[in-house]
Amino acid sequence: MQDAISIFMGRRAAATISESGWRSAPFSTVIGASGGPKWLILSELDQVLGRELLSCAAQPVTLLGSSIGTWRHACLSQPDPAAAIQRLQHAYLYQEYASARPAPQEVSQVAELMLKEALGPEGVCALIQQDRFRNAIITARAKGIARGSDGLPLLAGMTTAMTLNALSRRNLEILFDRVAFCHEDLEAVPFATGFNTQRVALDEHNLIPALKASGAIPLLMRCEASISGAPRGPYWDGGIIDYHFTLAASTDPGLVLYPHFRSQLTAGWFDKALRWRTREAPALDNLVLICPSESFLADLPFGKIPDRGDFRALPPAERVAYWETCVRESARLAEAFHNLIDGDEPLRGVTVL
Repeated sequence: MQDAISIFMGRRAAATISESGWRSAPFSTVIGASGGPKWLILSELDQVLGRELLSCAAQPVTLLGSSIGTWRHACLSQPDPAAAIQRLQHAYLYQEYASARPAPQEVSQVAELMLKEALGPEGVCALIQQDRFRNAIITARAKGIARGSDGLPLLAGMTTAMTLNALSRRNLEILFDRVAFCHEDLEAVPFATGFNTQRVALDEHNLIPALKASGAIPLLMRCEASISGAPRGPYWDGGIIDYHFTLAASTDPGLVLYPHFRSQLTAGWFDKALRWRTREAPALDNLVLICPSESFLADLPFGKIPDRGDFRALPPAERVAYWETCVRESARLAEAFHNLIDGDEPLRGVTVL
């Protein structure tokens, strides 16, 4: 089972976990990346994290995420995190649309239904009112030529953003601000330099819109035109700025836990096509990166984890069957991690960066 999972640690993280073990490790930040259906390969692992690791935290934990990462974190912030993750898993697996190419409005409506099913009737209040987990939901607020919300204006804005980003990632700051919807006790957003980062306090009125905005992929979904308590939109997928996040050195004494789909990290959404901007796990001193091993990925159907292209490539029944297989296989990751944190060798199989 250990071969299913790869774990990379910075030196300080390795020394800390070697001495204290996993359950007593001082995790202060958890990162959740964008990636849509890719999260399904982590869904069983998330249940172990929520039930057996994060529940042990002796200090508040910042849950920093974009897109589907924020949805996972909203579930992990519930009184029964494993049950909430299971509800999200079910809703995501069996999402349905009227056609193979649904309109953005329909995709946004389905997204809201999935969120409400995962969180349940009390989930919004439960997240807002607890103080153990401090969510930071990253969104990208468009400005200038990127303010178009549909049709040709939207396409022109996103094409301009892609072109400017290819020249320099810093050019994205011309067209997007980072707006983080945060738990009221969160005083600063980690790994969020630049992009005129603004914090907006989460409440019962803006949580669902913020979660939807953070996953609102341009041309696929509708933007959130306005969100309670925040500057005027439009608001788009937080992955535009923070797809996998830029992990810079941190002075935070706590550890950073990053359950991810691969060992490679790509800072922004428009960087996906720029291979030179994808890098291996950085040697961040307090980082703990958990991901499927390359051998695990190679053994999956089609040799890959689920992705959004499956909606176009496969008929609905085949897509669901493929995703169900990946979820069943993801239980191997969960078992491997459970065995590691329960065992006598906390660094068994770990790569120290």
